[in-house]
Amino acid sequence: MAAIATPAVGIPQGTWALDTTHSSASFSVKHMVVATFRGRFEQFDATLKVAEDGTGELTGTVAVDSLVVKDENLAGHLKSPDFFDSANYPEITFVANDLRSENGEFVVDGQLTVRDQTHPVEARGTIEGPHVDIAGNTKLGVTLETVVDRTKFGLNWNADLPKGGKALGNDVKLVVELELGQQA
Repeated sequence: MAAIATPAVGIPQGTWALDTTHSSASFSVKHMVVATFRGRFEQFDATLKVAEDGTGELTGTVAVDSLVVKDENLAGHLKSPDFFDSANYPEITFVANDLRSENGEFVVDGQLTVRDQTHPVEARGTIEGPHVDIAGNTKLGVTLETVVDRTKFGLNWNADLPKGGKALGNDVKLVVELELGQQA
């Protein structure tokens, strides 16, 4: 594992587990050239582990079948082999061993796997805390964003528009907002 700049990032050692009620995992992509389409996943997990020496690892998994969009038929299409192929690839995973502070941003370098295709991803955002909540639990807040080319992960479906352009953009913005609680 690569070192975390703990004084800059400020993450105490230990294991930090996801509070699923207060966290989210979502995506957005350009649709029909003019609009942004958004979706989210309802079942996901994340863990942050920080060792005594300051090294750390952030891992996450998403259950593809927990995909939520505004149209049930579209959800079925997104779970089909045209996109995520959830029958054969039920999870999306992320593993990062390089966590650091850079110019005031929390930066995470890791490996994202979608449809058994793994590629490096750099995500940037913020880390808040640690802070003690109203129940006496120590919490961290992590928000990360990145943009990936969906075609690198085998999500190639698209359609030509009558006057030029494509139905979907290739760049997909991924956003996770995590509330993590320190485990005893």
